[in-house]
Formats: sequence, structure tokens, C-alpha cells
Amino acid sequence: MSNNQQTLGFQTEVKQLLQLMIHSLYSNKEIFLRELISNASDAADKLRFKALSAPELYEGDGDLKVRIRFDEKKGTLTVSDNGIGMTREQAMEHLGTIAKSGTKEFLTALGQDQAKDSQLIGQFGVGFYSAFIVADKVEVRSRAAGVPANQGVLWTSAGEGEYSVEDIEKKERGTEITLFLREDEKEFLNEWRLREIIGKYSDHIGLPVEILTKEFDDEGKETGVKWEKINKAQALWTRAKGEISDEEYKEFYKHISHDFADPLVWQHNKVEGNQEYTSLLYVPSKAPWDLFNRDQKHGLKLYVQRVFIMDDAEVFMPNYLRFMRGLLDSNDLPLNVSREILQDNKTTAALRKALTKRALQMLEKLAKDEPEKYALFWKEFGLVLKEGVGEDFANREQIAKLFRFASTHTDSSEQTVSLEDYIARMKEGQKAVYYITADSYVAAKNSPHLELFNKKGIEVLLLSDRIDEWMLSYLTEFDGKPLQSVTKADLDLGDLADKAEEEKEKAQDEALSGFVDRVKTLLGERVKNVRLTHRLTDTPAVVSTDNDQMTTQMAKLFAMSGQPVPEVKYTFELNPDHNLVKKVAALADESAFANWVELLLEQAMLSERGTLDNPAAFIKRVNTLLAG
Repeated sequence: MSNNQQTLGFQTEVKQLLQLMIHSLYSNKEIFLRELISNASDAADKLRFKALSAPELYEGDGDLKVRIRFDEKKGTLTVSDNGIGMTREQAMEHLGTIAKSGTKEFLTALGQDQAKDSQLIGQFGVGFYSAFIVADKVEVRSRAAGVPANQGVLWTSAGEGEYSVEDIEKKERGTEITLFLREDEKEFLNEWRLREIIGKYSDHIGLPVEILTKEFDDEGKETGVKWEKINKAQALWTRAKGEISDEEYKEFYKHISHDFADPLVWQHNKVEGNQEYTSLLYVPSKAPWDLFNRDQKHGLKLYVQRVFIMDDAEVFMPNYLRFMRGLLDSNDLPLNVSREILQDNKTTAALRKALTKRALQMLEKLAKDEPEKYALFWKEFGLVLKEGVGEDFANREQIAKLFRFASTHTDSSEQTVSLEDYIARMKEGQKAVYYITADSYVAAKNSPHLELFNKKGIEVLLLSDRIDEWMLSYLTEFDGKPLQSVTKADLDLGDLADKAEEEKEKAQDEALSGFVDRVKTLLGERVKNVRLTHRLTDTPAVVSTDNDQMTTQMAKLFAMSGQPVPEVKYTFELNPDHNLVKKVAALADESAFANWVELLLEQAMLSERGTLDNPAAFIKRVNTLLAG
């Protein structure tokens, strides 16, 4: 083959992505131009950064730009830039494979719900591949900055199963992408249509976007062509806030995040004084597909004195705010800053502190001013935000203010109740915020541990997210009020307890002390303790743990993460007012007594843990007792 030509197959994931993307994004096909211009802008940013230490990469041409031309006869649209460019190897790597962790799982999840496909695909950042929405063939000519003209590369594909690469001569550095448009996509060979799209999507890019336009004389005769700049070409964040429309902020978000959905909220700030920086922070409206992937890159775009330095500068945002998108432009960091320098830099620490505070204030304002929008945020990112109380001690109270829970105050499983709401509704004499953790909302809502609280009208938070037990090990109080689990054996209602009832209960405990001792003897070391309880109304028995003991939910969390689980020994609590307990207490036959006690314990364990060690024995016991 001439020019070292190779024909290669796309990575399986690329083939799958192309099919899904063309199908899902066809109704919004004009975004292909936004994506190609966005990539060209990134290529210019990368060249500027590399040229800081190697100015020869400019090759005598530092006037960076994006150019667009079209040919109606040939049916082609070409987008070119004079940015960093690509080598042959880079073209094969960037255009033939998707090097994203979890790609396979992501693509498997797609295609199930067509309405969601376009949103998810947008989050994936399809960029270059969006060209195939409108083109049945794409040619990419590129040469990396600083390499000889004879080391250019031509990449060609029809977007099906394969692509070809070959060496070419390319005088100018940078990348030129030519789209051979499908017959029904000729609207993109119209200058005014192209101007409209570029004006809509690319005004905010700090790089001139030029279009090759025809010139005419006074009589309307064509006299030639010229390149005309059609965008503002001023980086959006450097402009005054009053000059920027909401639409421009939204489009800039899509440019930096490759998300197709609008952001939920944003904040643009210019700070002068001890520190000089501009920040533009966005909260997405949807969680990215890889939010819980440990290899996921996150962080802000970093600029120093308006020069792009790096993507995903994660040091400026704590991990629990990894969903935040946006950029930071600092005047205080050196232009040659690296990830390593950022880690141990006093300026970095000060910026991280300021940006974290700003992000939390954004969320606080959203929760206060637009609760419906905040509810959408909480659904998408609440689990991640809960990590904050364990990671960020300094802002713990502020983070906890943002939490939302389900509670017995409402009939819905929606998490809408804040800790401030709960405290405002606390009963006179109530000293603690009561909660219960369980595997699901239904399990929490119907737990026998709530019976006394329901009877007394005391609100209880219903927690069923996997992270909740871990979170509660760090969030032990809020606004001076301790958080108290209702499943604890040593639960004390304090001033909420009824003194007259307490006297009656004390007498009852003394009368049934022999029964309690008998159960203790039977169960021995299998339980930590046996006692009577007066917090149940409809249930004969429950199991509980002491305050200093690991809870059932925490033990499950340990097990799920593959860690050794310490043995949880329960206190067995019996309800002396329940007819079943009265019946068992009156039994003289030791065999029948043992069977009934075992059944009550198994019922209590099933209610607490959701499983039994030996369900077959439990069923056999139930059947024996039912048969009489």
C-alpha cells in the first residue's frame, strides 16, 4: 500500500456508540458543528499551553483560529484549526478507540430507554463522532505542531466498521475535518444556516471562528472570497456578567462539560484582593453515568492568566463535590504549574477553600430560593453530598443543612425533610433527632421500632440509602441536638416519657422478672441480654443494639465492601402487653416454651435484618406451632 496505508477496525465500543448516537441525537443534529468547533478550540488551548515552554511550536504563526468552509458542488463541509494537531498514532488512538473506564457498562445501559439515550450520550462526550450524524464519510487531515510537513496523517471512515490511516504531506500544522454530507443534510451547505448555528453555540469561545464568505460588487457579481469572523472571540468568563445572557452561560457549560442538557444553576465570580481569580461554577441537572466510578476524572478546567493549563484539575474541589463543573482562571499561580506543584501549593489550598465555600453557598441558595429545583439536585447528587460530613470537618454543619430525608411526618418516600425542618417541629421536651436506618423506605416506615414514636406523634427520619450508616458515624449531632437511633436498647425519651406510665411499667417488670430469667437461661450466649420493652404496641418482640455497638446496617455495609464483619449481639426485647408474650410467659411445658421463644426471636431477627441464618428451621417451627 502507498503512503503506509492501513485499514483498521473500530473498537467494538466505538461501533456501538456510533449506532446509538446517530439514532439518539438525530433530532438535534446541528450540535455536530458545536462539538467540532469545541474540539478545535481545545486544540488551540493545548498548543498555547505547550508553547509556553516551547514557543517554536507556533512555527511562526501564533494567530490561532477556527475556519469553516463549504462546497455545494462536492457536498462537503470543512472545519479546520491551526492548533496542536495529531500524529498518526494519536489519530488512531483518539479517533479509533474510547479510552474510558466503564465504557462497556455504559453502552449496555443505553438503548433501554430511548428518551434517556440522548442525555446519557451527551454526558459521554461524543465530540468528533457526532460528525457521522450528518455525514456518510469523514476525512481528517492533521499534523502535530513541531513535526515535519511530511509527517501528516489522513484518517478516513464511513462510520461503520472500520477506518483507514495513511501518511500525507501537510504544510500547515493543525487539523482539518471534511464532512461528506448525506443528501438530506444539505441545509448545512448554506452560509446563513452556518452563521446561525455558530452564533448560537460558539459565541463564547475565546478564539475567532471564521467562515469563507463570497464578495460581490455593486451589481451583484461575485468578485472573490474572504474569511470573516462571526463570533465575539472573547472568552466568556472574562466578560462582565451583565453582558452575558443565560443562553450564553448554558452554551458555555455544554462546551466545557460536553453535556447536552442545560445546567441546573451556575455562579460567575471575579475576585480581587489577596487572591485574584475568576471562577465560573456549574451544577449539572443530571448525574454523569460514571459518578461512582473510582477512575472517573473530575475537576475544573484550570487557566492561569487566561492561558489554558489543564482539564480536570481535581485539587480545587473536594471529592464530595466532584459533580461540580466549570473553570478557574487564576492570576496567582505560575504559568508552568503542574499537577504535582498544585498538590503542595498554598495558593491552591486557599483557592480550594474559597471555591468549596462558594459551591456550598450556591447549593444553599438553590435550596432556599428554588426548592423544586433543589429536589431535582438532591435526587441526582444527594448520595455524593452525604460523603461530605466524613471528608470536610470544617464545613460539616453547612453540608448537613443541605441534606434531605424521608420521615414519618410525610406519607411519601421522597426525601424532602431537612434537619432544620425536623428541629423546628420537635415536641416540647424533645432533646434528640430520632432516626431509623433500614434496607428500604418500606422496611424503615414499617419497623416495629417506630410503634411508640407513632403513638406519641414523635417524628422519626427514615434512612434507607446504603451510605447512611457511614454518614451517621460522622454526623452525630446537628444544631446542638444529638442524632439518636430508635433501634438502640438504651433508648431514653427523657422528658417525653410519661411518669405515671413509668411507674406501671416498673411494677410489670418486677412481676415478670422470672419469665425474663427463664428466657435468658434458654437463649444463653446467643443474645447479649433479654429485657421487657414498653416501646411496642402491635409487635411481640424486637432485637436492638447498645449505643456503643455496631448496628445491623453498618454490619451489612462491612459485608458488602468485603470487610470482616464483627459479630453483632442483640438485646432481645419482649412486649409484656402483647397477648402472644402473655401466652408464652404462662407456658409450663418447657418444649413448647422453647419453641415459642425461638419463634419470637426469629421473627424479631427477620424484621431487623431482613434475612435469617436458617429460614428452613423457622418455617418448620411456624408449621409445627400452627398445627398445634
